[in-house]
Amino acid sequence: MSDTKMISAEELAACIDHTLLKAQATRADLEKLCAEAVQYGFASIAINPAQVAFCLKQLEGSGVRLSACVGFPLGQNIKDLKFLEAMNAIEEGANEIDYVINLTELKAKNLRYIEDEMNSIVLLCRVNHVLSKVIFENCYLSDEEKGELCRIALAVRPDFIKTSTGFGTGGATLEDVRLMKDIVGDKIKIKAAGGIRDLKTALAMLDCGAERLGSSVGVAIIEELKGPVS
Repeated sequence: MSDTKMISAEELAACIDHTLLKAQATRADLEKLCAEAVQYGFASIAINPAQVAFCLKQLEGSGVRLSACVGFPLGQNIKDLKFLEAMNAIEEGANEIDYVINLTELKAKNLRYIEDEMNSIVLLCRVNHVLSKVIFENCYLSDEEKGELCRIALAVRPDFIKTSTGFGTGGATLEDVRLMKDIVGDKIKIKAAGGIRDLKTALAMLDCGAERLGSSVGVAIIEELKGPVS
C-alpha cells in the first residue's frame, strides 16, 4: 500500500489479522475476539489450531477469514507433523495457514529441508484454496538468512511471507519489511507481525510494503484512527 494518508478505518481493518495466540485464552476470550473481528471487519482472526472449529461457529456468515497458526511458535515440529496440523486445520474450516519455518535447519544451511517443507504446506493450501503464510522469525536471522528465505519463497510462491510470530525476542521492523519487499517485489505479499501496537506503526508497515498486519490490539489501532467521539 503506497499511501496511507487517506486510509479509512474500514480499509485499515481489512489489512489486520486480529490475533489471540495465548496459551491461557478462554472460550470467552475467543468469543470476544470473533465478535470484535466481525464488528470491525478485520481480515481474519489468527488463532491456535485447536480452536478452529469453535471459532468457525462464531464467525459463521460474517466473511471474516480464519487463520490457523501451525508449528507455533517455535517451528520445531517435524515436516510431516506440520503438514498434518495444517491439513487438520483446513479440514476443520481454516481458510488461511500461518506456519513457522524450522530455524535449526536454516541455521545448518539445510535449505533443501526448508524448501521441501514450504513446498508441501504451500501446495496443500493451494489445492484447498487456502491462503499460505510463511513465518520467518526475523529477530533470530541475519540479513543473509532473510534473503535466502525470500529466494526460496520466490521458488515456492506462498501467498505471504511474514516477519515474526510475536513470541520471539523482537517483532516486525520497517527495515525487515523493506528488505523482504525489495527481494520479492509484488510476487509475494508481506505480513508484518509482532510489536504492532499503535496506528503510527501500523501505517508505517503498510507504507513500507506490508499488505497484512498481525496484531492483538487491532481494536485499539482502529479506534485511534477514528479519533475521539465528539
